Amino acid sequence: MVSLAALWLPILLSAVLIFIVSSIIHMLTPWHAGDFRRLPDEEKVMDALRPFDLPPGAYVAPRPASMKEMSSPEFAEKIKRGPNVMLQVMANQTGGMGRQLVLWFVYTIVVGGLSGYVAGHALGPGANYLQVFRFVGTAAFLGFAAGLWQMSIWYSRPWSVTLRTTIDGLIYALVMAGTFGWLWPR
Repeated sequence: MVSLAALWLPILLSAVLIFIVSSIIHMLTPWHAGDFRRLPDEEKVMDALRPFDLPPGAYVAPRPASMKEMSSPEFAEKIKRGPNVMLQVMANQTGGMGRQLVLWFVYTIVVGGLSGYVAGHALGPGANYLQVFRFVGTAAFLGFAAGLWQMSIWYSRPWSVTLRTTIDGLIYALVMAGTFGWLWPR
């Protein structure tokens, strides 16, 4: 067994490397340029929503008040008439993405810690590079990618977006697995 404290260097270094790789993927390539479509007549839609002063959060419309209402003919008609909308309202902010970037970095540390925890309990000091790579890579892939599939299953996120984010997650998992394999305690 390898303690989590003994894995601080691969956890932090893999977080830094993934941060750099993800920045390259998102800022220097067109890989995610088509993830979100523009609303037709965007200004009109935004003008229509502004009077509601929606606080940040997730919304769905139509939304039934109960399970009973969900099975009513009136609700079925609302669904049929459409549009059926899932809306994520974010806070109005200017000044960049600092908060999100810090949270992303913290998230990569958490995935690294959890992946290291799994590998540390399965393997001992001096474990073979490929064994470390396999354990850390699998756990990291689950942390970076597999949970995103639910967005397409339940919330109609385009599968093409989920595929791209899954490939991103695989790249991040490979970077993390390689870093852990390289720096695994001897």
